[in-house]
Amino acid sequence: MARTNLTEPPKIHRIPQPKFIDAIRWLPSPSPFRKSFITSFFDSDFHTPSLEIHSLDPSKTLTTPLFSWTPPSRISSLKSTPSLFAASTFLGSLHIFKTPEEMSVLGNDMSGLGSETSIMEPVVSVVGREFHVGSIGGVDFMEGGSECVSVGEDGRVNLVVEKGGFRRVFDGNGLVSYSAVKWASPSEFVTGGCGFGLQWWDLRQPGAAVAQFKGSWDHGTTSGIIHSIDIHPSRKHTCLAGGSSGTVFAWDLRRQQEPIILSSIGSSNTMTHPLSESEVWEVQYDYYTKSLNSNISSSRILPAMICSEDGILAVIEQGEEPTELLAEPCAINSFDIDRQNPSDVICSLEWESIVILSRP
Repeated sequence: MARTNLTEPPKIHRIPQPKFIDAIRWLPSPSPFRKSFITSFFDSDFHTPSLEIHSLDPSKTLTTPLFSWTPPSRISSLKSTPSLFAASTFLGSLHIFKTPEEMSVLGNDMSGLGSETSIMEPVVSVVGREFHVGSIGGVDFMEGGSECVSVGEDGRVNLVVEKGGFRRVFDGNGLVSYSAVKWASPSEFVTGGCGFGLQWWDLRQPGAAVAQFKGSWDHGTTSGIIHSIDIHPSRKHTCLAGGSSGTVFAWDLRRQQEPIILSSIGSSNTMTHPLSESEVWEVQYDYYTKSLNSNISSSRILPAMICSEDGILAVIEQGEEPTELLAEPCAINSFDIDRQNPSDVICSLEWESIVILSRP
């Protein structure tokens, strides 16, 4: 049973939107009072996608559109860094943009932007069947760099450089499918896909993954899919993953076939009740909860936040009952923790709404 009796509950701000929200990410801001975020929309009435940057007023109750761009198809994955953000599409294209902070647009005053939304353009676009065939499942930037790795349902793993070129890391020729990716170091990254499988890649050893986790531990649900992966900078040997059937687990390279299960309907020894019984769409290590528990043992998995198809936003800690932050009547399909102020969390709800949580 999830804990809901927090000492002081978070402040919750709900901002209705006119369109469906596929993904949302914080962008770096020069001040905590001038926050901004990027979100991918889909207008179901006109079947048109869009990518938009919005500013958030200090009360966190009003957003103002600043920039927009019309992608060639619906956005499948969204990733941001302090200087760049990337959006991939269901048609298999990848588009990289500079952040407003990098363009020096969000200075001390936004009033000069005017009342109309400006058009933004990608600095890099990679398109064509030579790149990906079909939807791109996940993208991620190398920490501190501009290289971007992409994985797709076609089984291809590509490395994109800032000038727009790319090189193939692996091609599964459609025999495998990837839905998530995360860098672990300047030369290593992890991919995930069907069957709760994870693959560890090292660019210094090309040709194939250097380690694999096949997910045979979860009897009866091995047909599930990994939707999200995270790796903490201080523990690069451990990968956090979330996917189908409410599954959240950690994969430690030092014990490659012994996953640490944090939540799963197929496991009876992790907790009294699984946190969710549906798809876990996103997992991220929770820097805010970690800061409150600075004495966490190095042998324990760090606290993590998840969102799910059945409307749950919660924090999971190994050996503890989860802490429920939101329980919505619709799916929470994306969230992001503000790295500059980890107490702030932004979520996108299936019912055309943005929710912002400010934790005490």
